Amino acid sequence: MAGRSVVVGVGHYLPERVVQNAEFENTLETTDEWIRTRSGIERRHFAAEDETTSDLATNAAKAALADAGLTADDIDAIVLATSTADLTFPSAATMVQARLGMTRGFAFDVQAVCAGFVFALSNANALILSGQAKRVLVIGAETFSRIMDWTDRSTCVLFGDGAGALVLEEQQGQGTSDDRGILATDLNSDGRYKDLLYVDGGVSTQSTGHLRMQGNQVFRHAVEKLAKTAEIALERAGLNSDDVDWIVPHQANIRIIQGTAKKMGLPMDNVIVTVQDHGNTSAASIPLALSVGKQRGQIKQGDLIVTEAIGGGLAWGAVALRW
Repeated sequence: MAGRSVVVGVGHYLPERVVQNAEFENTLETTDEWIRTRSGIERRHFAAEDETTSDLATNAAKAALADAGLTADDIDAIVLATSTADLTFPSAATMVQARLGMTRGFAFDVQAVCAGFVFALSNANALILSGQAKRVLVIGAETFSRIMDWTDRSTCVLFGDGAGALVLEEQQGQGTSDDRGILATDLNSDGRYKDLLYVDGGVSTQSTGHLRMQGNQVFRHAVEKLAKTAEIALERAGLNSDDVDWIVPHQANIRIIQGTAKKMGLPMDNVIVTVQDHGNTSAASIPLALSVGKQRGQIKQGDLIVTEAIGGGLAWGAVALRW
């Protein structure tokens, strides 16, 4: 027998405001067709002025708890992945904890930009396997619309806001790759590539800053690193790409998603794609895609999923799990 971190609930939340590509034609030298052909994005959601990252996260968390048939009292910890927390401190996770009425356990944020949810999932898994928690709420939530430079057409059309959440629960498995739950993880970072994707401001520089990206360079690193990290996670689980039912990738760009699937030798029929509706929601994109994939009837219990992401840092990683 072996302890496993099993997904028992999933949910998501998207702000009401939907922004179609055409809206950008009024303020930028761009077109709907230009955005679609280069990114696959057709629309995205933007948070309302009075809506914060912790608001989105709380709504997603409630949806995941409802899906699991659990309450906040059943949760031991919250791990929230975000790069756009409401305040410098306290963490957005503790704000969610308070709003859920959870007065026990612990909550903290993880910051690994677009790879944040993979890092959060890996940390939550470690908490469960080490006996520090039995049930962990893992959330990805972002309001990237707050850090856009609306004059930079190469970045501001790509990002959106949203949140997704999973409930992980300790269950006993046989210790084989047939077990439900997280089977293996792989995390990486290389700080030498900071200038490829970053925000040019922060607390100690006394400014909020805007997102800056060298898109071509990020693309070059993305496909190679994503396919490699996915293969490593599968190998650690004693599996390979032939065993995969679904790739649930970070939803940044359809070309990266297609390139990664091709490198892994898998058809797009085995990939959950939501980038057209959400844009790049950074740490929220994977849990959003998992929730939508389950809602659509694509992801079913027993399916083998590999999820991978790369973001600023550069930070990248993958998780192999059986649903």
